[in-house]
Amino acid sequence: MNFTQEKQGASRFTGIGIVVLIHLLIGWALASGLARKAVEAVAGPIDVKVVEEQVKPPPPPERIVPPPPDMKAPPPPFVPPPEVQVAAPPPPNAIQAPVSETPPAVREVVAAAPPAPTPAPAPAPVPPPPVPAPARITAAMVCTKMGTPAVPDIEWTGDATFRVLATVKSGRVSAVEVRSAQMRGASDRKAQRELIAAITQTLQRTYECPGEHVFEQEFKFRIE
Repeated sequence: MNFTQEKQGASRFTGIGIVVLIHLLIGWALASGLARKAVEAVAGPIDVKVVEEQVKPPPPPERIVPPPPDMKAPPPPFVPPPEVQVAAPPPPNAIQAPVSETPPAVREVVAAAPPAPTPAPAPAPVPPPPVPAPARITAAMVCTKMGTPAVPDIEWTGDATFRVLATVKSGRVSAVEVRSAQMRGASDRKAQRELIAAITQTLQRTYECPGEHVFEQEFKFRIE
């Protein structure tokens, strides 16, 4: 039997197996290291930078330059030329009229007649006589019924005289105006008002005067 060949064949397979195992270990080591580096590269911090957009400033507004003023001088004022009048020359060989040597006629001067005398101015018209003032109208002239005022109950003694102006419309006294009031005795405003109220009430309630009139009436009181 050839034992040498068997030993050589077994050692050959063993060497091949060791080589394959070494290659596997190297491949595994390489794969593990590269994967870890790849994970570290992916899981590393991400640096994000914000880039601001640069906005261009707006262009400056266009400056409008006004046109230069017109420096032309104004035209001179129009002056019309003076009018020249040319006198026409006299016609040649002018014929002069013959001069008469007859003396001028003598005019007779007749004296004018004296002016007529100026008539005297007419006398001024005599003004008409003044119209007499109408007579005072009293109640007795226009009224058919007249009452007497009652003396009011007042604490006053003396004589009182009142003159009133009454206006009549449609036959009845519509307004009373006191023209004068005289009270002989102690001055009492309240008594005066009471007496005037009694006169007004009597005129408006008891006087009957047909038509429309304005009359005066006098009232006298004596209170003792």
